[in-house]
Amino acid sequence: MRTDSTRTASATFAANRAQGTVKFDVHLQDGVTRRGSLHESGSLRVRFPSPEGEGLSGVFVNTAGGIAGGDRFDIGIRAGEDARLTLTTAAAEKVYRASGPAAELTIALKAEAGAHLAWLPQETILFDRARISRRIDIDLAEDASLLLCEIVVFGRAAMGEKMLYGEFVDRWRLRRGGRLVFAETIRLDGEIGAKLARRAIAAGGAAIGTALVLPGDEAVVERMRAASEAFGGEVGISSWNGFAMARFCAQDAARLRADMMTVLGRASGVSLPRLWLN
Repeated sequence: MRTDSTRTASATFAANRAQGTVKFDVHLQDGVTRRGSLHESGSLRVRFPSPEGEGLSGVFVNTAGGIAGGDRFDIGIRAGEDARLTLTTAAAEKVYRASGPAAELTIALKAEAGAHLAWLPQETILFDRARISRRIDIDLAEDASLLLCEIVVFGRAAMGEKMLYGEFVDRWRLRRGGRLVFAETIRLDGEIGAKLARRAIAAGGAAIGTALVLPGDEAVVERMRAASEAFGGEVGISSWNGFAMARFCAQDAARLRADMMTVLGRASGVSLPRLWLN
């Protein structure tokens, strides 16, 4: 039975949770990608630093200073016909311990005919006992192109921190021309540190990552594999269903980030955001 003090505590918790929404579209005008409508609310913002030739770059900023249990964030992006858009984050996103509900992050990306969309956020760092559920839905026209990466770090090794317990749920769905070409759900919960230590999972690695390149074929795969001698962690690269994928696992975030930058640099002609190079 819920007491008045329990109800008060629950209401206080809910009132102090961060919520943020960013939704916008871009379109091609006179050969240059321009921003269209933009909606922002809560603690999530997007900024467009400077013109970059015919393309446009956006940088997400979370003014809440991180993500905590019960927070809710919603991102919706549409790149119109032949537009070119690159997106990143101002810094690594930190997910702090949660004593209640998990944080939720929903990302919807859409690229119309001939558009190119690059989703290249910096790392997501999970602190011990963090709980987060993320969903990424990507809808591409048949001739649209995509460069996407995500890096997840389980604790800050440089600070002597480890993620021992928590919950991480990551659901990805990619459609091309209305057809589902990639679907994956990753779930790690409970004693995450012990699970990552298992050889069949991460062999003690503290950082994982995924890169998607579309269109991607064996030529793209071979171009990325040509840099294998420079990799500091484990990297697996393959292609199927018309896209190329690289999987990463490393002992620390710095090593994985370096591997990711090497692969992305060879994957397409898109330059990495300047914030990645700082």
